[in-house]
Amino acid sequence: MSTHYVILYYHYTKLEDLEGFRDEHLQACLHKNLLGRIYVAHEGINGTLSGLKEDVTDYMEELKNDSRFHGIVFKIDEADGHAFKKMHVRVKKELVNLSLEDDINPKEITGKYVEPQDFFTQMQDSNTIVIDARNDYEHAIGHFRGAIKPDIRNFRDLPNWIRANKKQLEGKKILTYCTGGIRCEKLSGWLKREGFDDVGQLKGGIVTYGKDAVAQGQLWDGQCYVFDQRLKVPINRVEHIIVGRDHFDGTPCERQLNCANPECNKQILASIENEDKHLGGCTLACSLHPRNRYVIQHELSPEEVKRRLQLLQS
Repeated sequence: MSTHYVILYYHYTKLEDLEGFRDEHLQACLHKNLLGRIYVAHEGINGTLSGLKEDVTDYMEELKNDSRFHGIVFKIDEADGHAFKKMHVRVKKELVNLSLEDDINPKEITGKYVEPQDFFTQMQDSNTIVIDARNDYEHAIGHFRGAIKPDIRNFRDLPNWIRANKKQLEGKKILTYCTGGIRCEKLSGWLKREGFDDVGQLKGGIVTYGKDAVAQGQLWDGQCYVFDQRLKVPINRVEHIIVGRDHFDGTPCERQLNCANPECNKQILASIENEDKHLGGCTLACSLHPRNRYVIQHELSPEEVKRRLQLLQS
């Protein structure tokens, strides 16, 4: 039986004295032996934590009983241990960054919340366009079948892409999705402000969709990227189709790693064999980097490094 919970949550609400809130919140989490990452801003809170079930339950109850977080929803997974190594609470200017001059307040404008079973039905309509609101490395390991992944690297680049591709979206029902829902709160609101009338967002995000008894994660291909030590979680409970491709040879792959060059750190998919072959680097230049983390971690001799590099360059 699992001993721990991993939770994901956010709540848009007005917070004052962010530094004071941060310090008190961090101490409360440490007291409960929780680990994870929490961001706070004047517009609310966004976090993901792990801990023993009783400790996480106490934490959730405390937030629910705080009037500032009335109605907060937690996405809960069971686990056999912690999913994080440290505990951080950090102050940010905004919870998610769309790089807007006039930011969106989801309390004032946001897209319609679409329940998982309705999302499953609506995204099969020929007049529906489904937009993935996540980063490129998240999309690479899993996404809804047929969803549009804008040709961008980061969430903040979405407004420019949408403006450049406005004709493609006009007259369509637009559905947006992201991991837990927080990015879609702002993106869908911004789409409405831009003049798109029929805009919906997946209620509770991908992780909730995977737990829904009716949708059962159907039409999700691959797995869902998560920002903790698990790296990915399964979503589709009916079938599993691998969509990830090895960075080096293009074969089906779901094994994630960061480039061994500390100045690059790009997230890629690669087999153990290809990671070994390329010394963990995503390019030859990264493999050659003098502070290559793969070389250091595996305590490779200069002779062995030279041998592998010669094979790469041959």
